[in-house]
Amino acid sequence: MNSSSHQRYPSNYLSGFSTKIIHRRNPWAAAWWSAALPGFGFLHVGSLLRGYLLVVWEVITNNSSHLNTAILYSFNGDFRAALTALDTKWLLMYPPVYIFCIWSSYRLAVEFNKQAALAAYNRIPSRIYSLDALDINALDLRTPWLAAAWSLLMPGVGHLYVYRTATAFFLLAWWMTVAYFSNALTAVQLSFIGDFSQAKAVVNYGWLMFMPSVYGFAVHDAYVSAVEGNKLFRSEQTAHLTANYQSPAFIMPV
Repeated sequence: MNSSSHQRYPSNYLSGFSTKIIHRRNPWAAAWWSAALPGFGFLHVGSLLRGYLLVVWEVITNNSSHLNTAILYSFNGDFRAALTALDTKWLLMYPPVYIFCIWSSYRLAVEFNKQAALAAYNRIPSRIYSLDALDINALDLRTPWLAAAWSLLMPGVGHLYVYRTATAFFLLAWWMTVAYFSNALTAVQLSFIGDFSQAKAVVNYGWLMFMPSVYGFAVHDAYVSAVEGNKLFRSEQTAHLTANYQSPAFIMPV
């Protein structure tokens, strides 16, 4: 079997460190995740380096401009406080990159869908097994709802389950950062003992507002990765059994 690096339209890349699959994605989903948090749309389509760097850019720019704090004040109807909280020197840097992320992740999803169609049409063989000094990885059936459940428990763990190791540890580090600076776990602990007023007082809402995007993306992306990995596994098994065990005289049903 040829290495995926020598194939014109590879359908997947599998190593001891990660599993990447070229498959059809909804471009609007990529655009939505970029709107939810710039960088997530790129991670969703598999452009990892740009995704990681843009998430870091989002953290720096959002916190420096106090954008989440201003959004929170706006939700409460306190528009004067929202305007006072904003640092316009940082805020004016935000819209161009934000809009670019939405447009570019949509465009990338469209282009990668073309590559996925070409890989499927040309029936490119899938790499199914990787053994190296650090780890073992094999294309296998995985349970999508279990990937989602692990991500709900802690973002990143579901990606470990589907062998997307780089994104898994990035999401783990990002969730730990948000949980620490938002004091979310301290608030949960105080809520367990019934001290709700103190729980509300300790929360940093500017950081806490990142949490829904982190959880939502982790659950959705891990679930989709498991579903698409299962499709690729079944497709490879079908091709292997057809090539090696099916009689040439077999007439396919119409």
